[in-house]
Amino acid sequence: MSYKPYGSGSRESYSGVVQMKRSNGSQGGLKEIVEGRPLTKENTGESNPHRTPSRTSGPSGLERVRQAAKKDKQVKFTALLHHVDIALLRSSYYDLKRRAAAGVDGVTWQAYGDGLEERIADLHGRVHRGAYRAKPSRRVYSNKEDGRKRPLGIAALEDKIVQTAVARVLNQIWEEDFLDFSYGFREGRRQHDALDALYVGITRKKTDFIVDLDIRSFFDKVEHDHMEKFIRHRIGDERMVRLILKWLKAGMMEDGQWFETEEGTPQGAVISPVLANLYLHYVLDLWVEAWRKKVAHGDVIVVRYADDAVLGFQYREDAEQFQRLR
Repeated sequence: MSYKPYGSGSRESYSGVVQMKRSNGSQGGLKEIVEGRPLTKENTGESNPHRTPSRTSGPSGLERVRQAAKKDKQVKFTALLHHVDIALLRSSYYDLKRRAAAGVDGVTWQAYGDGLEERIADLHGRVHRGAYRAKPSRRVYSNKEDGRKRPLGIAALEDKIVQTAVARVLNQIWEEDFLDFSYGFREGRRQHDALDALYVGITRKKTDFIVDLDIRSFFDKVEHDHMEKFIRHRIGDERMVRLILKWLKAGMMEDGQWFETEEGTPQGAVISPVLANLYLHYVLDLWVEAWRKKVAHGDVIVVRYADDAVLGFQYREDAEQFQRLR
């Protein structure tokens, strides 16, 4: 299902269950506080011995982007692509999984490493002069617990490299905008962090009623027009926007046949979790935050991990009213 954007005046429904929470007198010994985990200084991936060290003692280009995004929540960034340089592309290559399945290009991580510097230099040139072309993702399926199949998209290796680099740049901006109760696919925020936050919320806040929110087929139904609008709220670099749209429109290959993608973002692509968090930030997180401040009569806690969320309510009427919103 898809949601209408925050502020549009209309939203589609979701499924949820309201149930009584058993009293829990345990306060635990957690140091974390709900929805208040500090973020890491940068969202630039794991430590990598192949990265090129900075030659200056001042902040790097990406650090300056982050500082500017934090200082002004309304500023649009019109010059970002130059941050996708050879050093960033190289480190993005080394951050990829070595044994990951190949995309439609059939190129593995090991094979691309032969003549890496020449390949990276060529890729950098194509990206910056507009000659880079995104390849369709190779569609595969994984088994779900309920017996259904989950469609996944495996990107070509060069697409993974560029997506990883672009995600690092964009996250300098968007990580300053995302709310604290969002945990999925963010640097320094793992599944256990979300569980810890939920535990703290239901044991230390007045939350006796729980709503479980699961957005059906979210990655398959993301609306491209709305996604582009959300990207443009902060990104004014047209070359960067065109790169993202290339990935959204590249399509899927299955059994040798190409399929156009008019909606959705391939689950399994490097850029998809980043775009998913951006989309849900505008269509869900900001709306929930405003609702609990302006409408709810009691305490409300929220913990979202990707397209799943759990909300705790102090009062039954708040929980039931939230469920009825359609």
